[in-house]
Amino acid sequence: MYDRSGARAPALKGQIRTLAAQEMPLLRDHLERLDATSRHDRFNGFIDEGFIGRYAAKCALDGTIVVAYVEDGVVRAAAELHRPDQADPLPEIAFSVESPLRRQGLGSQLFTRLIGKARSLGYDSLRITTGSENQPMRALARKFGAHLTFGRGESSGTIDLASQNEATNVPMAVSVPTPVDVARAMMKFNRAYWKMWFRMAGLDRAA
Repeated sequence: MYDRSGARAPALKGQIRTLAAQEMPLLRDHLERLDATSRHDRFNGFIDEGFIGRYAAKCALDGTIVVAYVEDGVVRAAAELHRPDQADPLPEIAFSVESPLRRQGLGSQLFTRLIGKARSLGYDSLRITTGSENQPMRALARKFGAHLTFGRGESSGTIDLASQNEATNVPMAVSVPTPVDVARAMMKFNRAYWKMWFRMAGLDRAA
């Protein structure tokens, strides 16, 4: 895979997993590493390290689910699922990917994994809010069926979990066939093929 400059992007060698509450300092370090533009896009404003520290600590306490791409013990990308509260009855999601790992499909992988988490918790809708100039995030949200509106310098919308999969053709899970599955499929295909051939030749009719 290549980035916009035409150079080959670094291969992904980490794993995607859910962070434990005690691992939120890894989220903090990731957010602090974001460049100024990415940090502005993630929080829709200019914030400092003090805010990020308090934010990560709050995520550890309020039940926020963080699905992260972890490489060599370091979080390089994260998808957050924030539980609903009195101020907002819908759970909210947010994403961040460090610059060197962008345009490799990480956002889509994290999005898919996070939607699976949301479904398992019984949520049927999610809210997404991002800066009005955060084009990659807006494109990713639309890919998963979000209908965004604009106002006060930000984009916001909801994702209907009951219909977004069909609308976007994004698979929620990928099943890898085993050799046994392949063999069974070939046997079924061969039986169907010869049965059709005999029928066309009239050899399956009773004498």
